[in-house]
Amino acid sequence: MIPKMNFHTHSTFCDGKNTPEEMVLAAIEKGFTALGFSGHSYTFFDEAYCMSKNGVKEYQKEILRLKEVYAPKIAVYCGVEQDFYSREPISDFEYAIGSVHYIKKGDQYLPVDERADILERDIREVFSGESYAYAKAYFETVAEVLKKTGADIIGHFDLLSKFNENQIFFDTENKRYCEYGIGAIEALIPYGKPFEINTGAIYRGFRKQAYPSIHFLKEIKKRGGKIILSSDSHDCNSLGFCFEDMVKLATEIGFQSTLIWTRNGFEEVGLKNTVLKDNY
Repeated sequence: MIPKMNFHTHSTFCDGKNTPEEMVLAAIEKGFTALGFSGHSYTFFDEAYCMSKNGVKEYQKEILRLKEVYAPKIAVYCGVEQDFYSREPISDFEYAIGSVHYIKKGDQYLPVDERADILERDIREVFSGESYAYAKAYFETVAEVLKKTGADIIGHFDLLSKFNENQIFFDTENKRYCEYGIGAIEALIPYGKPFEINTGAIYRGFRKQAYPSIHFLKEIKKRGGKIILSSDSHDCNSLGFCFEDMVKLATEIGFQSTLIWTRNGFEEVGLKNTVLKDNY
């Protein structure tokens, strides 16, 4: 048995399909002991997927209500997924996930994970067909995500590969691609913050591997990096998706523990641990 917790959770306050209360009830039914919400921070240049400026306060109010109502059954946390280009503060949240959803080129914000045809267009038109130049720009941005956002968790490290399952856009074993990714890992490691092993794209059928890829997970382990499990849930069914497989994978790579978020901040739990402390 592994700790049943998820700290990357979306709801109808942003691009999720279920209300926060529905997510909490589903987590309780699944035997979760903690659930952290991480609504998408407001991005002024793209309001389609994120919390609205006014909606942020309502989101915080609702999560606080759920925290109190369900306290006897589950620990609920109010976090935020802070996009690299968001200008909103994170100080009113219990924790933040730092994520790069866009590459900025001139005055353009290019979405990395919206649709495959958009990715293809941007590589062709904005990067003159140079897919590795696109990858370089992406990973250079990721390398700065903690410095820019002040976040506690590194979100879906290699999100640019969401539509690349068949190596359509990038050869992920290409020397340039690997060097750019490793460069970002080396820039982030000194912060001591965990990289999430994010199973969201597996659940949605885009990838067979989690973010980060196995190759990058090995590089993270080699450099002493930390991990945290995440299902990047946008609906009730996905909560904790594929966690057992990810624990097995992480153990095979050599990780001995994962981090979890508690009211005291991060705490370390052995991947083979079977008992959670009461304050979890």
